[in-house]
Amino acid sequence: MAEKRDYYEVLGVGRGASDDEIKKAYRNLAKKYHPDLNPDNTEAENKFKEVNEAFEILSDAEKKGRYDQFGHAGVDPSYGGGGGFGGFGGGFGDMGDISDIFSSFFGGGFSGGRSTNANSPRRGQDIQSNINISFMDACFGKKVDVSVSRMEKCSGCGGSGAASGSSAETCSDCHGSGMVRTTQRTPFGNISSQKTCPKCGGKGKTITNPCPKCHGGGRTSVSKTITVEIPAGIDDGQTMQVSGQGHHGLNGGPAGDLHLTVTVRPDPIFERDGFDIHTEMPITYYQAVLGDEITVPTIDGKVKYSIPEGTQNGAIFRFKGKGVKRLRRSDRGDQYVHVFIEVPKNLSKKQKELLKEFDSAVGDDNYNKRKSFFDKIKDAFDR
Repeated sequence: MAEKRDYYEVLGVGRGASDDEIKKAYRNLAKKYHPDLNPDNTEAENKFKEVNEAFEILSDAEKKGRYDQFGHAGVDPSYGGGGGFGGFGGGFGDMGDISDIFSSFFGGGFSGGRSTNANSPRRGQDIQSNINISFMDACFGKKVDVSVSRMEKCSGCGGSGAASGSSAETCSDCHGSGMVRTTQRTPFGNISSQKTCPKCGGKGKTITNPCPKCHGGGRTSVSKTITVEIPAGIDDGQTMQVSGQGHHGLNGGPAGDLHLTVTVRPDPIFERDGFDIHTEMPITYYQAVLGDEITVPTIDGKVKYSIPEGTQNGAIFRFKGKGVKRLRRSDRGDQYVHVFIEVPKNLSKKQKELLKEFDSAVGDDNYNKRKSFFDKIKDAFDR
């Protein structure tokens, strides 16, 4: 069997890499070597499988811990480790068979005093992915197609790992039990211990004629397009879980889940704050002074609104129920329209004269804030 490369080397990260660094490296490499982007490229296909295998181990805290301590032997039964490393678990107060205790010294493959059943159902790993949607899609929800690459039961062998027309055979070393006994000479005498069979990895069976499609693993990497229902009201950065759409399990175990992190593209008109929406609305000086009916954009379309006479710059009008739908509820947030008065530029001489005439006619008494401000200044300097 060819020597496997170090999983950290495969992903191009250091041993101290964080989970985010491992995920980022995996995404980049999986995209680079994806079969859809490299058709009929055997080398790229092998790289893609190698990258997936490395990520499957390093993204799982338990498997990563075994790999860091024991290397490939800790996670791959074919390397003789059996996958069940650990300490004593219970101490010496209730020793039971003393051979179980000493087996941890002599490669017994025990975890907490119990061996791992290689044939037990194992849940598939979850898949992390990202999706980019528009502001309106986040407000109202939408069905979207998501492309993922996941491990599925091999169609060539039905998951058995054996080539068509053949089947797994009873292991000649453990005779189907999955465990073998060894005897070690120790200062305490000869100690017999039981460990996972290194030949079959504890399965009790070996495959002499592996399936050419999955190479005996029982699963293959498949590109799938999954239709996902984006719920109305989802926000930027939130992650939604799609049950059962992750990697398929082993030995009849359930599939993992798909975790989709949502990125919402910003909108040129609306800005979201929780389930409320904020909009800036420019109005003229004339409209602010005399009031007017204006057209306000909302996510439901345009609505008419009458602003009152004497509207001040920075005034805020509330549109109840015109915000974003709350997740798993029927009610919605509100929309807030922030009014700002746009000052005209490049006035003609005639316009300036009319404006001065108007200002003189209005007088200071109609400017409450201005009058109050100058009264405060007068009081301050007259002390």
